[in-house]
Amino acid sequence: MFTGIVAAVGKISSVQPLDGGLDAGVRLHIDAGGLPLADVALGDSIAINGACMTVVEKDATSFVVDVSRESLNCTVGLDTTTEVNLEKALTLAERLGGHLVSGHVDGLGLVHKFEAVGESWELVIEAPRELAKFLAFKGSVVVNGVSLTVNRVEDLGAGAARGCRFSINLIPHTIAMTTLKNLGVGSKVNLEIDLIARYVERMLSLGR
Repeated sequence: MFTGIVAAVGKISSVQPLDGGLDAGVRLHIDAGGLPLADVALGDSIAINGACMTVVEKDATSFVVDVSRESLNCTVGLDTTTEVNLEKALTLAERLGGHLVSGHVDGLGLVHKFEAVGESWELVIEAPRELAKFLAFKGSVVVNGVSLTVNRVEDLGAGAARGCRFSINLIPHTIAMTTLKNLGVGSKVNLEIDLIARYVERMLSLGR
């Protein structure tokens, strides 16, 4: 489990194809940036742009993960050398500063708008139809591993038939401490919907 509070911005320094042909995944070597790794053991989980991955190698300043083809097909930003948001798995001794996050990407969003508004920034993302029903005013969502609050939701078509657009306000601290500052119109982002919303939808569907 994670909180969606980014601990450091790292960088994927190399992407190496794994054996297995077109169906194989990749091995990522990641510069951990300011993320302390002294307490990280092999087999521990680290969220990379919101996707939970298992550490298979490490040294004092970097670590290595293997990403399956299935994970690559469901995420964005894990197949190229780029900056990434990093968070170590939550322990019971830590504050829950964001919200409970599983590190399982539910789908991809598309940046529709990203503009400065006063001292902050407005980020508007288009979510696919299958995720639209889980997004609500003042609800939580994870964007590239960052726990954020939804300020506005606009359904696209009757009953969100074409998905929705949701708006987020990004304060200067969030811009400075995450890779969200690198987004632009047309950028794809990893989305994880709120765990509670997921379970509520499941319970309601069983009662229909």
